[in-house]
Amino acid sequence: MKLLLVEDNERVARFVCKGLVEAGHTVHHADNGRDGMYHAVSEPYDAIVMDRMLPGGIDGLAIVETLRQGGNRVPILVLSALDGVDDRILGLKRGGDDYLVKPFAFGELLARLDALMRRSQVQAADTTLALGDLSVDLLAHKVTRAGTAIALQPREFKLLEYLLRHANQVVTRTMLLENVWDYHFDPQTNVIDVHISKLRQKIDAPFATPLLKTVRNAGYMLTDRQ
Repeated sequence: MKLLLVEDNERVARFVCKGLVEAGHTVHHADNGRDGMYHAVSEPYDAIVMDRMLPGGIDGLAIVETLRQGGNRVPILVLSALDGVDDRILGLKRGGDDYLVKPFAFGELLARLDALMRRSQVQAADTTLALGDLSVDLLAHKVTRAGTAIALQPREFKLLEYLLRHANQVVTRTMLLENVWDYHFDPQTNVIDVHISKLRQKIDAPFATPLLKTVRNAGYMLTDRQ
C-alpha cells in the first residue's frame, strides 16, 4: 500500500515509518499540517495515518474534513493523545474512519489499517461500476471516461447506471421504461430515444471508441467489445 503519515513527533514518526516499511508498504511522511494538507489533496494514497494535533496552522481534523468535503474517501486512521469519548466521537464525525489513542502498539495500528483497507475495497466494489475506460461512482454521482469528468443529468445518470449493470447484454425498451422511468406500459413516447441520444453525445462522441450501441429491432447495449 501507498500510505501517508502526517505526524509531527519525530520519535513516533520514525517508529511508525520503520514498521510500515518493514510490513511492505510505501510511506510518505509530513511533519506539519501545511505539508500534510498538500500531500493529502494532491496525491492518491491507499490510506492515511493522521495525527490530530499538528504544527503549521492546520490540525489533522481540518485536513480530514477538507478531504471529505472534496469527495475523497481514502481510509483515514486518526492518531491522538486525546482519549476522551467526546474526542473520539469528534474525530469520527469530522470524517475519520478509525481513531487510535496514543500511546499505541504498532501491531494494533497495522491491524486497524488492514481492516480499513478491507472495508474500503468492499465498499468500492459495491459503489463503483466500470466498463473499459468508463467509470461511475454511485455514491458521489461522478462519471469519468479516460480520466475526463462527464456531467450527467439525474435521469441520464440512472440510465447509464442501468446500462452498466447490464453491460454486454441487450437491454430492451421495455426494460428501460420499467426500470429507469418506472413505466409499466408503453406511453408511446420518444423519451428513451431522446435520452439515449443525449447520453451517447456525452459518453461516446468525444472519444474514439463508442460504447453505447443500438441493436436493431432489439434495444441497446453498452459494451466495449468490437
